[in-house]
Amino acid sequence: MKLDSDDFELFGLPRRCAQDRVQIDARWKALQAEVHPDRFATEGAAAQRVAMQWAVRVNEAYARLKDPLKRAAYLCELQGAKVDAENNTAMPTSFLMHQMAWREALDDARDAAAVEALNDEVMAFRRAALAELESTLDERRDWAAAAQQVRALMFVERFAHDLDRRLEALGQ
Repeated sequence: MKLDSDDFELFGLPRRCAQDRVQIDARWKALQAEVHPDRFATEGAAAQRVAMQWAVRVNEAYARLKDPLKRAAYLCELQGAKVDAENNTAMPTSFLMHQMAWREALDDARDAAAVEALNDEVMAFRRAALAELESTLDERRDWAAAAQQVRALMFVERFAHDLDRRLEALGQ
């Protein structure tokens, strides 16, 4: 293992968006067993510091690889297509219209059933968008288009969190 390997190399996975979560989890556990600082408790401070660096590196890679959206953003970045969601918020008009309709529906929702129905719609949209993103990355290898799709999905994720908070407030 090399500390400067990309996450996919570190986990022994192909550089693709479609991944098996069970395989990612299993590889994380195996890597953690190899680098956990407790394994180096008798080897001195320097070895423990290196082990800690490795443990942090493995955990950071795991956090990116286990989440499909973070994994997609990471793939874009590896290919030089910066997602830059903080500065680039340009979206297609159709997507913005979707967002506005969802926001209005959430504002108008008066009970848990209405919020849950909206949540179902948003989750269906999210699943379809993630499938399209996988295709854009793994089949078409269109990094710029994928970066835009990642930015759109980041909006969807934030809205999904708003839905969760609203459901919590309604006692669901």
